[in-house]
Amino acid sequence: MTTSRPSLLLDELSAQLAQLDATGLKRRRRTLETPCGPLARVDGRDLISFCSNDYLGLANDPALVEAACAGAQAWGVGSGASHLVSGHMGAHQSLEDKLAAFTGFPHALLFSTGTLANLGIVPALVGRGDAVFADKLNHASLIDAVQLSRADSQRYPHKDVGTLERLLAASSAKRKLILTDAVFSMDGDLAPLPALLELAERFDAWLVVDDAHGFGVLGAQGRGSLAHFNIAASERLIVMGTLGKAAGASGAFVAAHETVIEWLLQRARTYIFTTASSPVMASALLASLDLIAAGDARRQHLKRLAAQLRDGLADTRWRLPPSPTAIQPVMVGDNFEVLRIAEALYQQGLWVPAIRPPTVAKGTARLRVSLTAAHSAAQVEKLVDALRKLA
Repeated sequence: MTTSRPSLLLDELSAQLAQLDATGLKRRRRTLETPCGPLARVDGRDLISFCSNDYLGLANDPALVEAACAGAQAWGVGSGASHLVSGHMGAHQSLEDKLAAFTGFPHALLFSTGTLANLGIVPALVGRGDAVFADKLNHASLIDAVQLSRADSQRYPHKDVGTLERLLAASSAKRKLILTDAVFSMDGDLAPLPALLELAERFDAWLVVDDAHGFGVLGAQGRGSLAHFNIAASERLIVMGTLGKAAGASGAFVAAHETVIEWLLQRARTYIFTTASSPVMASALLASLDLIAAGDARRQHLKRLAAQLRDGLADTRWRLPPSPTAIQPVMVGDNFEVLRIAEALYQQGLWVPAIRPPTVAKGTARLRVSLTAAHSAAQVEKLVDALRKLA
């Protein structure tokens, strides 16, 4: 009979987990006991949540719930296969057509998540001998996508158009791709998209824009960051938008020139080898796009809440970097200090996530306040009062 011995591999993982805990970097998962919304119940405690990316408050909207139920009745729950085998249903096609029209691009392609979309786009467009020029504060999925592509990676300082121009001018790569978030998820600031597009035109490069946090929130009728800057669809532009944030459901899409979309359909591995998303989600999202287009009142309310938060903390020690979006980071710096403040807020019935490295740079730990159109001014005022007292 063989005697089991402790695994050295498990010992190593245990030691590394202990190190995460000792440096204030260990994450904790909580279980939400209520639907997504500003009022949350966690571990039997009632809280006001400032955690979610449900920027327009659509995740539990009755219209989306009704559309999802109708979609389940019409299409069932699962797609049963990848899009290219037999999983591409009428609801998916209707959603792609509607997304293309909504964003102003000739065609759109659905992906199961934003991460899968990013991991599909970049390796399909560039590879060995090519070069990607990426903002240093890009989302982790974009960083991973570049590594997966095996193209030469050149990262430029955050929003530094001058450095990017010099890098592009010095590059002899066969193909060039500029890669950026539109709204940076931890700071809430916007990429200089008009200047990036001008460089893409001048240096014959693709411009891939991750508009996860701008779609539904920015621009006329919530059409996204490109609309915010009055940028029209271009052959060089490829935009990715997620559907689990302002759209209130799940999934993602890529909008681009029809040739690019056809190429991604043929070559994006995360599209080809993934089961198509549920037709229930596609049905809900068809209703969501109507609410987004008619959602100017929601977006105006969101702007007022952001101004209320910023004005309320203006004369305190809390520093809020410039952000015209629903993402309002409160900078703290130290890992343990941000955990202490988040716990103090939690004890007062306010759920605000503490964001630490490696999600953000060392020494820039912060509270990431996510505002939604479902929040009330009174709820934001409670957060302001609590932060003022903690200051």
